This record gives sequence, structure tokens and C-alpha cells, in this order.
Amino acid sequence: MAMQTLTNRSKVVSNKKMTLWEKIYLPAIVKGLSITFFGHFFKRKVTFSYPDKQREFSPVYRGRHVLKRDDQGRERCTACGLCALACPAEAITIVAAERKPGEENLYREEKYAATYEINMLRCIFCGLCEEVCPKEAIFLTDQIVHSEYERPTFIYGKDKLVESVDNPVDVSKRQTKSVLEFKKNTGFAHNR
Repeated sequence: MAMQTLTNRSKVVSNKKMTLWEKIYLPAIVKGLSITFFGHFFKRKVTFSYPDKQREFSPVYRGRHVLKRDDQGRERCTACGLCALACPAEAITIVAAERKPGEENLYREEKYAATYEINMLRCIFCGLCEEVCPKEAIFLTDQIVHSEYERPTFIYGKDKLVESVDNPVDVSKRQTKSVLEFKKNTGFAHNR
């Protein structure tokens, strides 16, 4: 009695001799070139001339990171470290420091991030840092991360991440309606 296979998908392979046309591969080469020439050569091009034309991005596109400021221009980040813990690529490094007297206009809480670095070569742009942040301090914007030639320039510090006071970055597209409604309620300490 012959052994039966579990899936019953086995096939008997034949070792058929190749004809002269099959041995020289010429018909196969001509067929492949005809598909390339007639099938693809006359189709509309799908590439963009990037600096001149830019592709439209999805509203949920996750690009360059930004550290937000509050309405008074103070940094929102309190160096809690949740973003660094949530990051699956371990791309975020934070060093916390205590706020000194006279720095109340620079930092929102008593503790702040003295050093905040994101290694953009390791970042996978998953958005977990944005989701886990209790102070809504970090967001992924619709801006493209620029290409560089040296590896050290891909480590973004606070000089590249913190938004400027004069030109705040709009992240309202990244927030849901329920979050925007919650932020209007100044009864919560988080929104003050």
C-alpha cells in the first residue's frame, strides 16, 4: 500500500525533452521584449519631477516630527519618557532636567527635556510616540524628512524638533474631533 500525502496536492513531474526553439530561447526573448515595448512603452508615465511637482499626500501621512509649544510659547514636553518607551525602534533619547527659577516662561512644567533626540535613521514613523504622549508635545507632521549625506545629521535634536514661536506648525489634521473638543475645556489641568 502506497503512502498517501496529507494535502493531496502532489504532482507528477515530467522530464520532457526541449525542442530546438525552446533550447535557443529566441521566441521567449522576443515575447518578453514585445510585452515591454508594446505593453509599457506607450503607457502614461507615473513618475513625478519632484522639485517641480509634488505628489499629494494622504491626510494621515506621518512625516517629520515636531515638538509643540503651548499658547504662551513654552515647551510642552515634560520628559516623562513615554515616547521613548513606546518607540519600537528605540529611536528616541531623552535627558530630563529640573526647571530653574526664572525659566517659567520657557518650560511648562517643573521637569523638562534638556536633551531630546530622535535618530531618524532608526525611526519607522509608526506614530506611537504621538499617541502615547500625555501632554500632546510630539506630533508627526506632513513635512518630508530631508535627505542628508552624513549619518550624524540624521540625529535630530531640539534645535530641529521644537517649533518656532513665530511660525507654529499646524497639527489639527492629526487630531480627532473628540480630542479637539476635549482641548477646549480649560477645566482640565492638561488644557491650561
